[in-house]
Amino acid sequence: MNIGILGGTFDPVHVAHLVLAEQARDQLALDQVLFLPAGDPWRKGHRAITPAQHRLAMLRLAIEGNDAFAISDVELRREGPTYTADTLEALAGERLDDAFWFIVGGDALQDMPNWHEPERIFRHARIATAPRDRDERIDLAWAQGDAGKAGGRIDQFDCPMIELSSTEIRARAAAGRSIRYLVTDAVERYIAEHALYTA
Repeated sequence: MNIGILGGTFDPVHVAHLVLAEQARDQLALDQVLFLPAGDPWRKGHRAITPAQHRLAMLRLAIEGNDAFAISDVELRREGPTYTADTLEALAGERLDDAFWFIVGGDALQDMPNWHEPERIFRHARIATAPRDRDERIDLAWAQGDAGKAGGRIDQFDCPMIELSSTEIRARAAAGRSIRYLVTDAVERYIAEHALYTA
């Protein structure tokens, strides 16, 4: 199968995540998109992250009803810092008949030279990326050289531009402001019921 992988802390998962995943699935003819919530993301050690059970529960609620969406908790089960390169290598070893596309936004792709061993990411997956707007041209020069000679292993697809971040949603929730339509109804209810992101 052709599998898209969308990683992140998903703290919380929001509609822009879902749109990105669906557009990648549709345009790249992926059989499934696997959401990969981070356990202990090494680049976000500066802030407290909502416990994994809540982030996982919100993801399950957000993708309910979409048979093409699934979740892997492989990073949540791993102790210590989690690295995308290690995760992709583990998945490739377990799912020998699957081909992987690692889904990232254009800004994340540009930042990939700063990731942990990006050449290993390219070794185990193609990259599926969406420019932030139609006029953006993603500079792939670094990918041709430093990061494992990615060559033709980067696929671009169109995605509606939605200016939204989990940071903004947490701030809105903490201030008692509406997050309706920024997350799914079920996720909105979960956040309220569990008093997540309140001061």
